[in-house]
Amino acid sequence: MNIVANNEPRIIDLKVTSESIVAQLADGRTVSVPLAWSWRLSEASPAQRNHFEIMGSGHGVQWPDIDEDISAVGMLGGVPARRPKPASKSRTRKSALSTKRVRAAA
Repeated sequence: MNIVANNEPRIIDLKVTSESIVAQLADGRTVSVPLAWSWRLSEASPAQRNHFEIMGSGHGVQWPDIDEDISAVGMLGGVPARRPKPASKSRTRKSALSTKRVRAAA
């Protein structure tokens, strides 16, 4: 009989402070990343930060109120969430002009 050991990191407990996200892993390690790594969490209220669900067997955490997910692998690998770039004014203006042309043609 073969026994397969799963060595992927699993989060068993999580705490979000005003400065950091702290995860307790099943193997005994504690991982902490700056709260600023998640722009959604850093802009969320304390109540929203504390409303999270550990997903599946602990591979990640989800904050349903703010549509944020963080994985244990991402925390260990040092992968901060990037804020989406706003649409440039020229693109927005071109879209508006195209919309006006379509409406005028209809």
